[in-house]
Amino acid sequence: MKWAGRRESSNVEDRRGISGGGLAVGGGIVGVIVILLKVFLGGDTSNLDQVLPQQAGPAKEMSAEEQKLDDERASFIKVVLADTEDVWGKLFSEAGKTYTDPTLVLFRESVQSACGMAGAATGPFYCPGDQKVYIDLSFFEDMQNHLHAPGDFAMAYVVAHEVGHHIQKLNGTSDKMNRLRQQLSEEEYNKYSVKLELQADFLAGVWAHHAQKMKNILEKNDIEEALNAANAIGDDRLQKEAQGRVVPESFTHGTSAQRVYWFKKGFETGDISKGNTFNDPSLN
Repeated sequence: MKWAGRRESSNVEDRRGISGGGLAVGGGIVGVIVILLKVFLGGDTSNLDQVLPQQAGPAKEMSAEEQKLDDERASFIKVVLADTEDVWGKLFSEAGKTYTDPTLVLFRESVQSACGMAGAATGPFYCPGDQKVYIDLSFFEDMQNHLHAPGDFAMAYVVAHEVGHHIQKLNGTSDKMNRLRQQLSEEEYNKYSVKLELQADFLAGVWAHHAQKMKNILEKNDIEEALNAANAIGDDRLQKEAQGRVVPESFTHGTSAQRVYWFKKGFETGDISKGNTFNDPSLN
């Protein structure tokens, strides 16, 4: 992705040097795979305190080289966030609406959000309660080294997906989901959660479509990187790796094929009206 030297968003809270309150979440990629079945990429974050294993421990010291790489990732993420602000600001304006920028919080080890305490093992998430995206940059190392989803545009896809959840908050979809949660069994609610997540994938694709039109950001293989990332984090693939079997009724984010399909549809059409996953009969 062409990003060096471009505008970085100022809507960022860098808490990487601030303690999240003494919570350290361990487990490495095993923790990532297991916990992300529940909360990966913006899933239900209302009960993070209950979902996350808690254990006290000091934050890992970073070498100068690791710090430099971490700072470079932070700059990249800020550029991507700026691009989402420009794209969604334009699309909302064209629809006669005002776009409210989300805030992105960078942290290490643990962080306090309006949705509860969270740790690195949750992966990136969006909290509707404070309209903030939370990212521990070490997650992108896990994407590359363990989930086999390398590349800067794979990281951009993750950010765009979380911002997609912000769009859902602004248009009222998230609030409708919260009401449904009180009315449905966990298995029935999971079906709606899949649709919510796939729509966020679609919105990430819509962002990529318009960012390319507005700024010509894409380089060779960028879209392939995003599609590979979407494939790597399907419920079926993550469950297979974590527990050796697939349990469709517990899916909350969609299969690898579904995630790839909806991101690709968003990118190819660029048309928000084509992303009503809640009315897709194939997802019932």
